[in-house]
Amino acid sequence: MAEAKVLVVMGSDSDFPVMEGCFKLLKKFGIPFDAKVCSAHRTPELAASIASSAKADGYSVIIAAAGLAAHLAGVIAAHTVLPVIGVPCKGGALHGVDALYAVVQMPTGIPVATVAIDGGSNAAILAAQMLALSDEALSSKLVEYKAGLAASVADRDARLQEKIANLGE
Repeated sequence: MAEAKVLVVMGSDSDFPVMEGCFKLLKKFGIPFDAKVCSAHRTPELAASIASSAKADGYSVIIAAAGLAAHLAGVIAAHTVLPVIGVPCKGGALHGVDALYAVVQMPTGIPVATVAIDGGSNAAILAAQMLALSDEALSSKLVEYKAGLAASVADRDARLQEKIANLGE
């Protein structure tokens, strides 16, 4: 079986700052990925083509990031049986709430797992968790990553306690 890989599709290259954490985490976990720019509205045929060929192209999960109307994840999900993770991007008059609603409110039969507004890093972690269902090495990396998160909370608590102890009366 070929190594599982992730396809990241962004509505615009301006979404890169939101998705940079995603790319870094996919690299950290050793998950191969490709990234493409594709618009649900300006290039709908390309979006459909990318999605419908993704499985045959060796992808196991698709992450789709877009702002404003944010139909990209839904269009992608309509054309594939692969799991799709939507990342609503902040922007416009509603600061990403419109994108969140567009991504999360999918009709029956076209699910999109949705992370927080600008949640590119969580999209990478969710994709890693999906892939880890059949990859023990990746599962171990996730356990280690989450242990690091817990340790960082303990470090923050220690710093807080030190600040409190050093407060003047």
